[in-house]
Amino acid sequence: MKALLLLLLAQLCSASLVPEREKDPEYWRRQAQETLRNALRLQRLNQNVAKNLILFLGDGMGVSTVTAARILKGQLQHGQGEESLLEMDKFPFVALAKTYNTNAQVPDSAGTATAYLCGVKANEGTLGVSAGVTRDRCNTTKGQEVTSILRWAKDAGKSVGIVTTTRVTHATPSAAYAHSANRDWYSDGEMPPDALEGGCKDIARQLVENIPDIEVILGGGRKYMYPKNVSDVEYPHEEKHRGTRLDRRNLVQAWREAKRPGKVAEYVWHRRGLLALNLSRVDFLLGE
Repeated sequence: MKALLLLLLAQLCSASLVPEREKDPEYWRRQAQETLRNALRLQRLNQNVAKNLILFLGDGMGVSTVTAARILKGQLQHGQGEESLLEMDKFPFVALAKTYNTNAQVPDSAGTATAYLCGVKANEGTLGVSAGVTRDRCNTTKGQEVTSILRWAKDAGKSVGIVTTTRVTHATPSAAYAHSANRDWYSDGEMPPDALEGGCKDIARQLVENIPDIEVILGGGRKYMYPKNVSDVEYPHEEKHRGTRLDRRNLVQAWREAKRPGKVAEYVWHRRGLLALNLSRVDFLLGE
């Protein structure tokens, strides 16, 4: 019995090891290109260049969740459910993408965001890096960074933006601009000493520094932008909303200062402030 348990344990351990080829970003890019080539051979598609591209993500919205939503919609309309159609079911073209983590079949938002934004599969809990990075180990990050479609669009001269109902440093949006061995390193206040000593940057700092000219950033999580214990503008008496930064930096101010002379950068923290702006005269917008 003991030998059997040891054998099973060994098999589980070996299954968790990521194959070397999957640590190479080019492995995933070659695979994606071949999939696209095969799809293009099957039908003649509209190959015009799109003016705009929006990645609209419902977190956790896999096939089973979409199916459940479709059935619920139909039943709320007094039908059986399965015969109902969601708006996305009416699209002329629909495709599926695998976003699993290299070391987990049930993935998390960081690894999946890296998959669909950067085109590279990653380990659970890591974002904007290849599978060569081990979660929590800062010293495995250097040289393993992978870039996202947001970076590619910016490098091509496009305007880009991030809008989210969660914090802007959350795993889902942050894979667009950050590279981190841990999705929870929102500010340096959440990072362990060895990661700080190793030179790894927190996600909020990377939001300001990695791609400083993102035109629109809207979401939550402003406490990660402010020095530790600084009171929040909206909830000044609630301790959980106070700033968390150990480096005492005000990253909202740093965001403003990073803009080129003559450019208008506006920061808002409530709906009234956003609606009061003349957006035609705003070059950069940050809202948290």
